[in-house]
Amino acid sequence: MPHVQSSRSTLEETIIHDPVAPVTCMITFPNRSESVHNSVFYMIMPAFRVLKTLARSLSTTAKSTSELVGTAPSHRCYIFLHTPQPPSEYPAKYATPIQRALLLRAAKWGGSVNFSWSEDQQSICTRPPGEEDKQEYCLTAFAYPRGKLEATVSMDNIEEVGEQLRVHAEGVSGTTPSNSDDVHLYVCTHGARDCRCGDIGGAVAQAIRDELRKRRDTNPSDPSNRIKLAEVAHVGGHKYAANLLVYPHGEWLGEVEPEDVPEILDAILALPVRPRNIDEIPICPRHWRGRMGLNKDEQVQLLQRTHS
Repeated sequence: MPHVQSSRSTLEETIIHDPVAPVTCMITFPNRSESVHNSVFYMIMPAFRVLKTLARSLSTTAKSTSELVGTAPSHRCYIFLHTPQPPSEYPAKYATPIQRALLLRAAKWGGSVNFSWSEDQQSICTRPPGEEDKQEYCLTAFAYPRGKLEATVSMDNIEEVGEQLRVHAEGVSGTTPSNSDDVHLYVCTHGARDCRCGDIGGAVAQAIRDELRKRRDTNPSDPSNRIKLAEVAHVGGHKYAANLLVYPHGEWLGEVEPEDVPEILDAILALPVRPRNIDEIPICPRHWRGRMGLNKDEQVQLLQRTHS
C-alpha cells in the first residue's frame, strides 16, 4: 500500500471539508513517487476510500464525536416522499411543487420534507407533461412522540394531509401512536449534490443490504427482518458522509463506514421501536449527530451527560 505524505490538518481539510479544492496530494510508492491531482483522485474510488479512511483515523474519537454532535437539524417531524427513482438519479437540487407546498406548511410546526427511494416501499409519483400540479406521492412521516404515519398526498388534498401531519407531529390528545415494529433506515446517496454522499453513502447502503441478506439467510426469523432500508436525498452535512437516519427512533448518525454496519444494526435492534425520549442515551455515540425533537444545544448537552 502506498504511503501518503500529508499533515493531519491538511489532509482533513482537503478530503473532508473541501473535496473540490485545487490541491495536489502526494502519494509515495516504494520505488517512485507521483503527484495525483484531486480531480483525478476523486475519480478513483479505491484511492479516495484509502485516503479518506486515513484522514479519519488521524483524528481521535473524542474529536470526531465533538464535531458530529449537534449537527442534526432541529425537527419535530420528518416527512419522506416516495419516488420511483433512486437518489443517484436526482439532480443536484431536487424539488417538486408538492414538496415545496408541503414544506411551506410543515416548516411552521417543525416539519422537514425530503425524498426517498426503496426497492420495497410503495411509490406513486405521477406527473403528466405540463401538469406538474397533478403529482401524487405516497409518504412516510415520523414524529416525536407519535412515531410513524403514512398517507398519500397531492395538490388536491395537501391542506388535509398537511393538517393530519401537524396533528401527528404535535401529539394532540386523542391521536393514536403507531404500533408498527418496523425500523426504517435512510442512507443519503445523493451523489449529484456531493460525491461523498454518492460514494460513501452508496457503499454503506450496499453494506446494509448485504448484512441484512446474510442475517436473514442464516436465520429466516432474525430480528433484522424488521429493518426497512431506503435511500434519501440531501440531508445536510456532506462532510459527515455516510449519513444514516434511524426512524422512528429519530437518531441521526454520521461518518458511517461499511465496516460499522453490523455494530450499528445490533445497537438498533436492541432498542424498543419508538421515538427516543429526550433524555435517553444516544444510539452509537461515536457516530451520533443528534435526535428528532432536540435542538442543537440539547443534543450537545445530552451527549455530555452520557459521557459524564
